[in-house]
Amino acid sequence: MAVLELTKANFKDTIEKNAFVIVDFWAPWCTPCVSFTPIFEEAAAANPDIVFGMVNTETDNEIAEYFQVEKIPGIMVVRDQASILAQVGELGAPALAEIITWARQYDMSTVHRYYADQDTLAKAK
Repeated sequence: MAVLELTKANFKDTIEKNAFVIVDFWAPWCTPCVSFTPIFEEAAAANPDIVFGMVNTETDNEIAEYFQVEKIPGIMVVRDQASILAQVGELGAPALAEIITWARQYDMSTVHRYYADQDTLAKAK
């Protein structure tokens, strides 16, 4: 799957409609960010069941501000609409592969229970 350009127009929809999303926060002036792009693209090609998206913090700074991204490069792993990992700094292909493996194995039962509890509380009001 190709890497998506995530913008204010499609970010929320992408997170809500996909169970597993990895977001790369980057900027064109950031040399480590630009160097990471081919690694990110290769990971996207190797993991077609995951949505990979990139947020340009220069053009879509509202997204970066919302997630309090203060340093780039950075990635955020989202499963079932919950951010389960935020990683700042340069990553190589082996480190990204380990993050993906970890995220696939992450036990989401606590997150699902939290969502269920929130639904119960909302219905009780």
